[in-house]
Amino acid sequence: MMIRGLRPLLRGSTYSGMLFAFCGALASLPLVPFALLPTLAWPSAPYGARVALVLVAWAALIGLVGLARTTRRALIAFARHLLRVPLPAPVTVRRPASSRGTRPAPPAPGPDVPSGAGRWRTPLWLLLHVALGWTGALTSGVLILLGIAFPGDWLGAEAGLSLFGRTLRSDGGWQSWVAALGCLLLAAVVCVVVTSVLRWLAPRLLGPSPAERLALAAERERRLAERNRLAHELHDSIGHTLTATTIQAAVAGEVLSADPGAARAALRSIEESARAALEDLDYVLGVLREEKAETVPTRTLADLPELLDRLRHAGAVLEVELSGEPARVRGTLSRAAYRILQEGLTNALRHGTGGPIGVRVVVAPDRLELGVVNGVGAGIRTGAGAFPVSGHGLPGLAERVRLLHGEIEVGPDGPRHWRLAVRLPVRVSA
Repeated sequence: MMIRGLRPLLRGSTYSGMLFAFCGALASLPLVPFALLPTLAWPSAPYGARVALVLVAWAALIGLVGLARTTRRALIAFARHLLRVPLPAPVTVRRPASSRGTRPAPPAPGPDVPSGAGRWRTPLWLLLHVALGWTGALTSGVLILLGIAFPGDWLGAEAGLSLFGRTLRSDGGWQSWVAALGCLLLAAVVCVVVTSVLRWLAPRLLGPSPAERLALAAERERRLAERNRLAHELHDSIGHTLTATTIQAAVAGEVLSADPGAARAALRSIEESARAALEDLDYVLGVLREEKAETVPTRTLADLPELLDRLRHAGAVLEVELSGEPARVRGTLSRAAYRILQEGLTNALRHGTGGPIGVRVVVAPDRLELGVVNGVGAGIRTGAGAFPVSGHGLPGLAERVRLLHGEIEVGPDGPRHWRLAVRLPVRVSA
Protein backbone atom coordinates (compact mmCIF):
# COMPACT_ATOMS: atom_id res chain seq x y z
CA MET A 1 0.00 0.00 0.00
CA MET A 2 2.83 2.40 0.84
CA ILE A 3 4.55 1.77 -2.49
CA ARG A 4 1.27 2.30 -4.32
CA GLY A 5 0.77 5.58 -2.50
CA LEU A 6 4.26 6.75 -3.48
CA ARG A 7 3.81 6.02 -7.18
CA PRO A 8 2.25 9.41 -8.01
CA LEU A 9 5.26 11.10 -6.41
CA LEU A 10 7.61 9.23 -8.75
CA ARG A 11 5.77 9.86 -12.02
CA GLY A 12 7.17 12.41 -14.41
CA SER A 13 3.64 13.33 -15.51
CA THR A 14 2.95 14.65 -12.00
CA TYR A 15 5.64 17.28 -12.32
CA SER A 16 4.88 18.06 -15.97
CA GLY A 17 1.33 18.73 -14.79
CA MET A 18 2.67 21.05 -12.09
CA LEU A 19 4.71 22.80 -14.78
CA PHE A 20 1.45 23.28 -16.68
CA ALA A 21 -0.05 24.90 -13.56
CA PHE A 22 3.01 27.15 -13.15
CA CYS A 23 2.69 28.25 -16.79
CA GLY A 24 -0.91 29.28 -16.13
CA ALA A 25 0.18 31.35 -13.15
CA LEU A 26 3.02 33.04 -15.05
CA ALA A 27 0.80 33.72 -18.10
CA SER A 28 -1.57 35.74 -15.89
CA LEU A 29 1.17 38.14 -14.69
CA PRO A 30 0.98 40.51 -17.71
CA LEU A 31 -2.65 41.22 -16.78
CA VAL A 32 -1.77 42.53 -13.31
CA PRO A 33 -0.91 46.11 -14.45
CA PHE A 34 -4.28 46.36 -16.18
CA ALA A 35 -6.02 45.04 -13.06
CA LEU A 36 -4.39 47.85 -11.04
CA LEU A 37 -5.96 50.59 -13.20
CA PRO A 38 -9.34 50.64 -11.38
CA THR A 39 -7.58 51.45 -8.08
CA LEU A 40 -6.25 54.68 -9.62
CA ALA A 41 -9.81 55.97 -9.80
CA TRP A 42 -10.36 55.26 -6.09
CA PRO A 43 -7.12 56.23 -4.33
CA SER A 44 -8.81 56.93 -0.97
CA ALA A 45 -10.32 53.44 -0.67
CA PRO A 46 -9.26 51.22 2.22
CA TYR A 47 -6.41 48.85 1.56
CA GLY A 48 -8.62 45.75 1.76
CA ALA A 49 -11.14 47.21 -0.70
CA ARG A 50 -8.38 48.04 -3.18
CA VAL A 51 -6.96 44.52 -2.93
CA ALA A 52 -10.42 43.04 -3.53
CA LEU A 53 -10.95 45.39 -6.49
CA VAL A 54 -7.63 44.34 -8.04
CA LEU A 55 -8.46 40.64 -7.60
CA VAL A 56 -11.91 41.06 -9.16
CA ALA A 57 -10.50 43.02 -12.10
CA TRP A 58 -7.73 40.46 -12.54
CA ALA A 59 -10.26 37.59 -12.56
CA ALA A 60 -12.42 39.45 -15.09
CA LEU A 61 -9.46 39.97 -17.41
CA ILE A 62 -8.49 36.31 -17.15
CA GLY A 63 -12.06 35.35 -18.01
CA LEU A 64 -12.01 37.65 -21.05
CA VAL A 65 -8.82 35.99 -22.26
CA GLY A 66 -10.63 32.66 -21.96
CA LEU A 67 -13.23 33.89 -24.44
CA ALA A 68 -10.63 34.43 -27.16
CA ARG A 69 -10.86 32.11 -30.16
CA THR A 70 -7.34 30.68 -29.93
CA THR A 71 -7.15 30.37 -26.15
CA ARG A 72 -9.05 27.11 -25.90
CA ARG A 73 -7.09 25.47 -28.71
CA ALA A 74 -3.78 26.42 -27.04
CA LEU A 75 -4.98 25.17 -23.63
CA ILE A 76 -6.06 21.84 -25.12
CA ALA A 77 -2.69 21.40 -26.85
CA PHE A 78 -0.75 22.09 -23.63
CA ALA A 79 -3.08 19.88 -21.58
CA ARG A 80 -2.47 16.98 -23.96
CA HIS A 81 1.31 17.22 -23.65
CA LEU A 82 1.79 18.24 -20.03
CA LEU A 83 -1.28 16.83 -18.25
CA ARG A 84 -1.33 13.74 -20.52
CA VAL A 85 -5.11 14.04 -20.89
CA PRO A 86 -6.60 12.85 -24.23
CA LEU A 87 -8.71 15.75 -25.45
CA PRO A 88 -10.22 16.01 -28.96
CA ALA A 89 -9.51 19.07 -31.04
CA PRO A 90 -12.15 21.82 -30.93
CA VAL A 91 -14.93 21.44 -33.45
CA THR A 92 -15.03 23.89 -36.34
CA VAL A 93 -18.16 24.94 -38.16
CA ARG A 94 -18.56 23.63 -41.71
CA ARG A 95 -20.54 25.25 -44.45
CA PRO A 96 -23.16 23.00 -46.01
CA ALA A 97 -22.40 21.46 -49.38
CA SER A 98 -23.02 23.76 -52.29
CA SER A 99 -26.01 22.79 -54.40
CA ARG A 100 -24.44 24.18 -57.57
CA GLY A 101 -21.04 22.51 -57.40
CA THR A 102 -20.16 18.89 -57.77
CA ARG A 103 -18.04 18.78 -54.63
CA PRO A 104 -18.87 19.69 -51.04
CA ALA A 105 -17.77 23.13 -49.96
CA PRO A 106 -14.46 23.15 -48.07
CA PRO A 107 -14.48 23.51 -44.30
CA ALA A 108 -15.00 27.06 -43.20
CA PRO A 109 -13.00 28.38 -40.27
CA GLY A 110 -15.42 28.67 -37.38
CA PRO A 111 -15.21 29.63 -33.73
CA ASP A 112 -13.31 27.16 -31.58
CA VAL A 113 -15.21 28.28 -28.49
CA PRO A 114 -18.75 26.89 -28.43
CA SER A 115 -21.55 29.39 -28.25
CA GLY A 116 -24.40 29.46 -25.75
CA ALA A 117 -24.24 27.66 -22.42
CA GLY A 118 -20.87 26.01 -23.17
CA ARG A 119 -19.05 29.30 -23.71
CA TRP A 120 -18.30 29.83 -20.02
CA ARG A 121 -16.34 26.57 -19.71
CA THR A 122 -13.01 27.88 -21.03
CA PRO A 123 -13.01 31.09 -18.89
CA LEU A 124 -13.87 29.00 -15.81
CA TRP A 125 -11.07 26.57 -16.61
CA LEU A 126 -8.61 29.43 -17.02
CA LEU A 127 -9.60 30.97 -13.68
CA LEU A 128 -9.23 27.65 -11.86
CA HIS A 129 -6.00 26.96 -13.74
CA VAL A 130 -4.49 30.27 -12.63
CA ALA A 131 -5.76 29.88 -9.06
CA LEU A 132 -4.36 26.37 -8.73
CA GLY A 133 -1.13 27.46 -10.38
CA TRP A 134 -0.54 30.29 -7.92
CA THR A 135 -1.60 28.20 -4.92
CA GLY A 136 0.62 25.30 -5.94
CA ALA A 137 3.55 27.54 -6.88
CA LEU A 138 3.54 29.52 -3.63
CA THR A 139 2.93 26.51 -1.38
CA SER A 140 5.46 24.19 -3.00
CA GLY A 141 7.97 27.04 -3.37
CA VAL A 142 7.85 27.83 0.36
CA LEU A 143 8.11 24.15 1.28
CA ILE A 144 11.10 23.62 -1.00
CA LEU A 145 12.87 26.67 0.44
CA LEU A 146 12.26 25.38 3.96
CA GLY A 147 13.52 21.95 2.95
CA ILE A 148 16.74 23.51 1.71
CA ALA A 149 17.16 25.90 4.64
CA PHE A 150 16.56 23.55 7.58
CA PRO A 151 19.69 21.34 7.37
CA GLY A 152 22.05 24.29 6.95
CA ASP A 153 20.45 26.46 9.64
CA TRP A 154 20.41 29.32 7.11
CA LEU A 155 17.34 30.96 8.57
CA GLY A 156 18.50 30.95 12.19
CA ALA A 157 17.09 29.30 15.27
CA GLU A 158 13.66 30.88 14.85
CA ALA A 159 12.89 28.83 11.70
CA GLY A 160 10.76 25.75 12.29
CA LEU A 161 7.99 23.51 11.00
CA SER A 162 4.81 22.95 13.01
CA LEU A 163 2.97 19.71 12.17
CA PHE A 164 0.20 18.02 14.17
CA GLY A 165 0.92 20.14 17.23
CA ARG A 166 4.65 19.49 17.24
CA THR A 167 7.32 21.94 16.16
CA LEU A 168 10.64 21.01 14.56
CA ARG A 169 13.23 23.76 14.70
CA SER A 170 16.43 24.19 12.76
CA ASP A 171 19.11 23.41 15.36
CA GLY A 172 21.48 21.54 13.09
CA GLY A 173 20.56 18.08 14.46
CA TRP A 174 18.66 15.15 13.03
CA GLN A 175 15.37 16.96 13.55
CA SER A 176 16.40 19.50 10.91
CA TRP A 177 16.92 16.73 8.36
CA VAL A 178 13.56 15.18 9.24
CA ALA A 179 11.89 18.58 8.86
CA ALA A 180 13.64 19.14 5.51
CA LEU A 181 12.52 15.73 4.21
CA GLY A 182 8.99 16.43 5.40
CA CYS A 183 8.95 19.77 3.57
CA LEU A 184 10.14 18.20 0.33
CA LEU A 185 7.60 15.39 0.58
CA LEU A 186 4.83 17.91 1.24
CA ALA A 187 5.96 19.90 -1.81
CA ALA A 188 5.70 16.72 -3.90
CA VAL A 189 2.24 16.01 -2.45
CA VAL A 190 1.15 19.53 -3.45
CA CYS A 191 2.27 18.78 -7.01
CA VAL A 192 0.26 15.53 -6.98
CA VAL A 193 -2.86 17.28 -5.69
CA VAL A 194 -2.67 20.19 -8.15
CA THR A 195 -2.01 17.88 -11.12
CA SER A 196 -4.82 15.50 -10.10
CA VAL A 197 -7.32 18.34 -9.79
CA LEU A 198 -6.35 19.74 -13.20
CA ARG A 199 -6.64 16.30 -14.78
CA TRP A 200 -10.09 15.88 -13.28
CA LEU A 201 -11.21 19.30 -14.49
CA ALA A 202 -9.73 19.13 -18.00
CA PRO A 203 -12.23 16.70 -19.61
CA ARG A 204 -15.14 18.51 -17.95
CA LEU A 205 -14.17 22.05 -18.95
CA LEU A 206 -11.86 21.63 -21.97
CA GLY A 207 -13.46 18.48 -23.35
CA PRO A 208 -16.31 18.57 -25.87
CA SER A 209 -19.67 19.86 -24.68
CA PRO A 210 -22.88 17.93 -25.51
CA ALA A 211 -23.40 20.17 -28.54
CA GLU A 212 -19.83 19.54 -29.69
CA ARG A 213 -20.27 15.79 -29.25
CA LEU A 214 -23.27 15.96 -31.54
CA ALA A 215 -21.20 17.97 -34.03
CA LEU A 216 -18.38 15.39 -33.85
CA ALA A 217 -20.86 12.55 -34.40
CA ALA A 218 -22.38 14.41 -37.36
CA GLU A 219 -18.89 14.97 -38.82
CA ARG A 220 -18.02 11.28 -38.45
CA GLU A 221 -21.32 10.35 -40.08
CA ARG A 222 -20.65 12.76 -42.95
CA ARG A 223 -17.18 11.30 -43.56
CA LEU A 224 -18.52 7.75 -43.40
CA ALA A 225 -21.28 8.58 -45.86
CA GLU A 226 -18.73 10.17 -48.22
CA ARG A 227 -16.46 7.14 -48.01
CA ASN A 228 -19.39 4.81 -48.62
CA ARG A 229 -20.36 6.86 -51.64
CA LEU A 230 -16.82 6.66 -52.99
CA ALA A 231 -16.77 2.92 -52.33
CA HIS A 232 -19.95 2.56 -54.38
CA GLU A 233 -18.39 4.64 -57.17
CA LEU A 234 -15.28 2.47 -57.21
CA HIS A 235 -17.26 -0.75 -57.10
CA ASP A 236 -19.61 0.27 -59.89
CA SER A 237 -17.11 1.96 -62.20
CA ILE A 238 -13.85 0.07 -61.68
CA GLY A 239 -15.61 -3.27 -61.20
CA HIS A 240 -17.51 -2.90 -64.45
CA THR A 241 -14.43 -1.75 -66.36
CA LEU A 242 -12.26 -4.63 -65.13
CA THR A 243 -14.98 -7.15 -65.93
CA ALA A 244 -15.47 -5.81 -69.45
CA THR A 245 -11.72 -5.50 -70.02
CA THR A 246 -11.12 -9.11 -68.95
CA ILE A 247 -13.70 -10.35 -71.40
CA GLN A 248 -12.41 -8.10 -74.19
CA ALA A 249 -8.86 -9.30 -73.63
CA ALA A 250 -10.03 -12.91 -73.86
CA VAL A 251 -11.92 -12.14 -77.09
CA ALA A 252 -8.87 -10.37 -78.57
CA GLY A 253 -6.66 -13.34 -77.76
CA GLU A 254 -9.03 -15.80 -79.42
CA VAL A 255 -9.46 -13.87 -82.68
CA LEU A 256 -5.97 -12.37 -82.93
CA SER A 257 -4.89 -14.71 -85.72
CA ALA A 258 -8.22 -15.33 -87.43
CA ASP A 259 -9.61 -11.78 -87.35
CA PRO A 260 -6.96 -9.11 -86.62
CA GLY A 261 -9.52 -6.32 -87.21
CA ALA A 262 -11.81 -7.62 -84.45
CA ALA A 263 -8.79 -8.02 -82.16
CA ARG A 264 -7.75 -4.41 -82.79
CA ALA A 265 -11.31 -3.23 -82.06
CA ALA A 266 -11.30 -5.15 -78.78
CA LEU A 267 -7.95 -3.62 -77.81
CA ARG A 268 -9.22 -0.11 -78.62
CA SER A 269 -12.23 -0.77 -76.41
CA ILE A 270 -9.90 -1.94 -73.63
CA GLU A 271 -7.94 1.31 -73.96
CA GLU A 272 -11.10 3.44 -73.76
CA SER A 273 -12.42 1.50 -70.77
CA ALA A 274 -9.10 1.76 -68.93
CA ARG A 275 -8.91 5.52 -69.59
CA ALA A 276 -12.41 6.01 -68.14
CA ALA A 277 -11.55 3.85 -65.12
CA LEU A 278 -8.35 5.83 -64.48
CA GLU A 279 -10.37 9.04 -64.55
CA ASP A 280 -12.75 7.68 -61.91
CA LEU A 281 -9.89 6.30 -59.83
CA ASP A 282 -7.94 9.58 -59.95
CA TYR A 283 -10.96 11.50 -58.72
CA VAL A 284 -11.69 9.09 -55.85
CA LEU A 285 -8.06 9.01 -54.69
CA GLY A 286 -7.93 12.80 -54.80
CA VAL A 287 -10.95 12.99 -52.51
CA LEU A 288 -9.49 10.43 -50.09
CA ARG A 289 -6.22 12.40 -49.94
CA GLU A 290 -8.20 15.62 -49.43
CA GLU A 291 -6.53 17.12 -52.46
CA LYS A 292 -8.14 19.77 -54.59
CA ALA A 293 -9.93 17.60 -57.12
CA GLU A 294 -10.58 18.39 -60.71
CA THR A 295 -13.99 17.96 -62.31
CA VAL A 296 -16.01 15.06 -60.97
CA PRO A 297 -16.52 12.33 -63.60
CA THR A 298 -20.28 12.44 -64.13
CA ARG A 299 -21.68 9.74 -66.35
CA THR A 300 -25.41 9.86 -66.93
CA LEU A 301 -28.02 8.13 -69.03
CA ALA A 302 -26.78 10.21 -71.95
CA ASP A 303 -23.61 8.05 -71.82
CA LEU A 304 -25.58 4.79 -71.98
CA PRO A 305 -24.88 4.21 -75.73
CA GLU A 306 -21.13 4.32 -75.07
CA LEU A 307 -21.52 1.79 -72.24
CA LEU A 308 -23.52 -0.53 -74.47
CA ASP A 309 -20.95 -0.22 -77.28
CA ARG A 310 -18.17 -1.29 -74.92
CA LEU A 311 -20.17 -4.35 -73.95
CA ARG A 312 -20.77 -5.26 -77.58
CA HIS A 313 -17.02 -4.99 -78.22
CA ALA A 314 -16.57 -7.40 -75.32
CA GLY A 315 -18.70 -9.92 -77.21
CA ALA A 316 -21.97 -9.43 -75.36
CA VAL A 317 -25.23 -9.77 -77.25
CA LEU A 318 -27.61 -7.02 -76.15
CA GLU A 319 -31.34 -6.68 -76.68
CA VAL A 320 -32.10 -3.05 -75.88
CA GLU A 321 -35.59 -1.70 -75.29
CA LEU A 322 -35.61 2.10 -75.03
CA SER A 323 -38.74 4.15 -74.50
CA GLY A 324 -38.74 7.91 -74.00
CA GLU A 325 -35.75 10.26 -74.00
CA PRO A 326 -33.12 9.33 -71.37
CA ALA A 327 -31.22 12.57 -72.05
CA ARG A 328 -34.09 14.53 -70.49
CA VAL A 329 -33.47 12.92 -67.10
CA ARG A 330 -30.95 15.14 -65.31
CA GLY A 331 -28.89 15.45 -62.17
CA THR A 332 -28.54 12.86 -59.43
CA LEU A 333 -31.29 10.64 -60.81
CA SER A 334 -29.59 10.31 -64.19
CA ARG A 335 -26.19 9.55 -62.61
CA ALA A 336 -27.71 6.98 -60.27
CA ALA A 337 -29.62 5.35 -63.13
CA TYR A 338 -26.40 4.99 -65.13
CA ARG A 339 -24.66 3.34 -62.17
CA ILE A 340 -27.60 0.97 -61.62
CA LEU A 341 -27.53 -0.17 -65.22
CA GLN A 342 -23.74 -0.43 -65.12
CA GLU A 343 -23.86 -2.68 -62.05
CA GLY A 344 -26.64 -4.80 -63.53
CA LEU A 345 -24.73 -5.29 -66.79
CA THR A 346 -21.53 -6.07 -64.88
CA ASN A 347 -23.32 -8.81 -62.97
CA ALA A 348 -24.76 -10.12 -66.24
CA LEU A 349 -21.25 -10.33 -67.74
CA ARG A 350 -19.82 -12.01 -64.66
CA HIS A 351 -22.51 -14.55 -63.93
CA GLY A 352 -24.44 -14.91 -67.18
CA THR A 353 -24.24 -17.86 -69.54
CA GLY A 354 -23.20 -15.81 -72.56
CA GLY A 355 -26.69 -15.55 -74.07
CA PRO A 356 -28.51 -12.33 -74.91
CA ILE A 357 -28.71 -9.67 -72.21
CA GLY A 358 -31.93 -7.71 -72.13
CA VAL A 359 -31.65 -3.99 -71.27
CA ARG A 360 -34.81 -1.98 -70.67
CA VAL A 361 -35.03 1.78 -70.10
CA VAL A 362 -38.43 3.48 -69.92
CA VAL A 363 -38.65 7.23 -69.30
CA ALA A 364 -42.21 8.24 -68.40
CA PRO A 365 -43.48 11.59 -67.09
CA ASP A 366 -43.67 10.31 -63.52
CA ARG A 367 -41.24 7.39 -63.36
CA LEU A 368 -38.04 5.87 -64.67
CA GLU A 369 -37.94 2.10 -65.18
CA LEU A 370 -34.67 0.21 -65.55
CA GLY A 371 -34.23 -3.47 -66.20
CA VAL A 372 -31.52 -6.02 -66.96
CA VAL A 373 -32.30 -9.66 -67.71
CA ASN A 374 -29.66 -12.33 -68.41
CA GLY A 375 -29.47 -16.09 -68.58
CA VAL A 376 -27.98 -17.97 -65.64
CA GLY A 377 -27.99 -21.55 -66.80
CA ALA A 378 -26.96 -24.00 -64.10
CA GLY A 379 -25.63 -21.34 -61.75
CA ILE A 380 -22.74 -19.02 -61.07
CA ARG A 381 -19.41 -20.08 -62.46
CA THR A 382 -16.71 -21.26 -60.10
CA GLY A 383 -13.08 -22.18 -60.52
CA ALA A 384 -10.17 -20.47 -62.25
CA GLY A 385 -12.34 -18.72 -64.83
CA ALA A 386 -14.83 -17.31 -62.36
CA PHE A 387 -14.97 -13.67 -61.36
CA PRO A 388 -14.49 -12.78 -57.67
CA VAL A 389 -17.69 -11.82 -55.87
CA SER A 390 -17.49 -9.04 -53.25
CA GLY A 391 -21.07 -9.24 -52.04
CA HIS A 392 -21.42 -5.43 -52.05
CA GLY A 393 -23.02 -4.94 -55.47
CA LEU A 394 -26.67 -5.73 -54.78
CA PRO A 395 -26.74 -4.09 -51.32
CA GLY A 396 -25.20 -0.98 -52.90
CA LEU A 397 -27.89 -0.97 -55.57
CA ALA A 398 -30.63 -1.35 -52.98
CA GLU A 399 -29.17 1.56 -51.01
CA ARG A 400 -29.09 3.80 -54.10
CA VAL A 401 -32.68 2.99 -54.90
CA ARG A 402 -33.80 3.53 -51.31
CA LEU A 403 -32.21 6.99 -51.19
CA LEU A 404 -34.09 7.89 -54.39
CA HIS A 405 -37.40 6.62 -52.91
CA GLY A 406 -37.67 3.94 -55.55
CA GLU A 407 -38.42 0.22 -55.73
CA ILE A 408 -36.10 -2.63 -56.67
CA GLU A 409 -36.70 -6.27 -57.52
CA VAL A 410 -33.79 -8.70 -57.91
CA GLY A 411 -34.09 -12.44 -58.38
CA PRO A 412 -34.79 -15.35 -60.69
CA ASP A 413 -37.10 -14.74 -63.65
CA GLY A 414 -38.09 -18.26 -64.55
CA PRO A 415 -35.75 -21.26 -64.41
CA ARG A 416 -33.05 -19.85 -66.72
CA HIS A 417 -32.98 -16.09 -66.25
CA TRP A 418 -32.01 -13.53 -63.65
CA ARG A 419 -33.83 -10.20 -63.54
CA LEU A 420 -33.02 -6.79 -62.10
CA ALA A 421 -35.92 -4.31 -62.17
CA VAL A 422 -35.83 -0.79 -60.72
CA ARG A 423 -38.58 1.79 -60.63
CA LEU A 424 -37.70 5.37 -59.67
CA PRO A 425 -39.90 8.47 -59.31
CA VAL A 426 -38.80 11.13 -61.76
CA ARG A 427 -39.37 14.70 -62.78
CA VAL A 428 -38.50 15.17 -66.44
CA SER A 429 -37.11 18.55 -67.42
CA ALA A 430 -39.04 20.53 -70.00
